[in-house]
Amino acid sequence: MNDPLITLTTDFGYDDPFVGMMKGVILKINPLANIVDLTHGIRQYDIREAAYTIGMSYDFFPKKTIHIVVVDPGVGSGRRPVIVMTDHHYFIGPDNGVFSHIYSQSHETLSVFHITSEHYFLSSGGGTFHGRDIFAPVAAWISRGVNIPNFGEHITDYHKIPLPFPQVSDNALKGEVILIDKFGNSITNIKAADIEKLYGAGSISILKILLKGKEIPLKKFYSQAEDRGVYSLINSTGYLEFFIYRGNASSEYNISVGDKVELSAS
Repeated sequence: MNDPLITLTTDFGYDDPFVGMMKGVILKINPLANIVDLTHGIRQYDIREAAYTIGMSYDFFPKKTIHIVVVDPGVGSGRRPVIVMTDHHYFIGPDNGVFSHIYSQSHETLSVFHITSEHYFLSSGGGTFHGRDIFAPVAAWISRGVNIPNFGEHITDYHKIPLPFPQVSDNALKGEVILIDKFGNSITNIKAADIEKLYGAGSISILKILLKGKEIPLKKFYSQAEDRGVYSLINSTGYLEFFIYRGNASSEYNISVGDKVELSAS
């Protein structure tokens, strides 16, 4: 690959050297690799958050980007390491559901491979850090041009976790809060594209937006809010979210993942 790009998404944080170790392994195999930290702030062991995060993010990267996702409470167990290959991207991580959003929402064809070719692994003598010992070196070798089938066998029984997607009932679009970011903004699973598909382009400004049964006003950007109340907008990745300007909507208004959202004609 020319100018190979590898992204990292983990729940490791930065207090420990784990992220740095993974980067070191990649760069020893391919010093020309470009590594981007997507995030290391996934909530610990939160596979669903990881699934949404990579699902919302990968398409902002160039074609042939290699995405490593390590949120892996089952590391060292019988769960499989996998490569997911789509028309334009590669995904590497545990077969525990972290790629469920890719499986459910990607419009590209995809193939999944169980990584079994141990000669591509790092020989560490341990079984608790597959991010360093399996996923990082495999990503690096892919960036060097190794063909995906060389890493293992094609599988169809890959693991998916249930993710809630918006539903239409009685001409109402119903969804829920799926993520809370570090600012307390509460992101839903309803996209602008979902709204336009059901109600037409530009329709959101005339819809009633309900969060837990309470009507929430719509704004175009954060500082447009007149007070410390909770408001809604379409965020930078195209999802409906709830916010307080310079405040924390989640904690101040007791908004949690799973809270119900409904849009309907006014």
